[in-house]
Amino acid sequence: LSPRPPQPPPHLDSHKGRSTMAAPAGMSKKLLNDPADAVREMIEGLVEMHPGLNRIEGHNVIVRGDIEAVRESQVAVVSGGGSGHEPSHAGWVGQGMLSAAVAGDIFASPPAASVLAAIMACTGAPGCVVIIKNYTGDRLNFGLAVEQARAAGREVEMVVVGEDCALPSMDDHLANRRGLAGTVLVHKVAGAAAAEGLPLKAVADAARHAVKNVATMGLSLSSCTLPGPLVPERIPAGQLEVGLGIHGEPGAATRDMAPADSLVDHLLDQVFNPGKGFRYLALHPGEPVCLLVNNLGATTLLELAIVTRRAIASLEGKRGVRVARVYAGTFMASLDMAGVSLTVLRLDERTDALLEAATSAPAWPVSAARRS
Repeated sequence: LSPRPPQPPPHLDSHKGRSTMAAPAGMSKKLLNDPADAVREMIEGLVEMHPGLNRIEGHNVIVRGDIEAVRESQVAVVSGGGSGHEPSHAGWVGQGMLSAAVAGDIFASPPAASVLAAIMACTGAPGCVVIIKNYTGDRLNFGLAVEQARAAGREVEMVVVGEDCALPSMDDHLANRRGLAGTVLVHKVAGAAAAEGLPLKAVADAARHAVKNVATMGLSLSSCTLPGPLVPERIPAGQLEVGLGIHGEPGAATRDMAPADSLVDHLLDQVFNPGKGFRYLALHPGEPVCLLVNNLGATTLLELAIVTRRAIASLEGKRGVRVARVYAGTFMASLDMAGVSLTVLRLDERTDALLEAATSAPAWPVSAARRS
């Protein structure tokens, strides 16, 4: 008898103690166990990584570990949305930013019951500001939870962020305007205002002031890969999409690939588009701004630095504004999408101070962002 050839070891599931099959052909490759458990396991991992965070039992909700100590002394700030945008939203939970973040399934709004659990766990007499992005599911589920919390005696204000510049908004200021990476700056402003001990209306007003002065435009070189069956790449070779959201949906337009400088200029042209329905951010020469360059998931640091370099040069050269503060990195991803978004926030002395204020949120950049 010929000897039996060596056999590969079985794939073991350490949690369930049984061998499992490798991902079959035609399925995306992800470092997951059961995709249905991915969000819960991610939250469990974050709590282990960051001792200052806790999870609300029975819900995919991350809360500040010291929430009991601060609930009656400062306004709570709650946000959230679908998963797949990490570090948003759990990465922003901490002193000086969010009190809690509610996670839905990948690219799906969290259930109203989990949003309500977050609000009730964090909200004392000072009240709560709930910050959401302008998507139908979030407006419905978070809106329902807000109404339920109010019925239970909590004071709650809701702030909707819609700073996308891809499509015209002819009537309602928020129509066609999705919430994108600029939402993170709104989190920071609101969280810092709450940490100062300001009352509910002042915290909500600070958040709404940021919403009115922020604009975002993005582009993608590839679509993202969801867990499960592989889907053919939507964006043709040699092309890219501009004006896209953060859920893998098609962009507003497709265009040919071009040098990075040209693409950055195109994004900023749209941010400052003076056309009817597009006039989202009108700045005067010399005004200070904050620039946030966001990696949508798979953009290299090399590319991100090149984009940041051009964005600053374009803002200060062509636009004549002063880039007083810069953040570059992954703030609101779309899984593994290769792309970037550019966010511009008009700064005044107060908004700049709120961005500068300290925070313990684990994903917030620790290096100085202010430029001389």
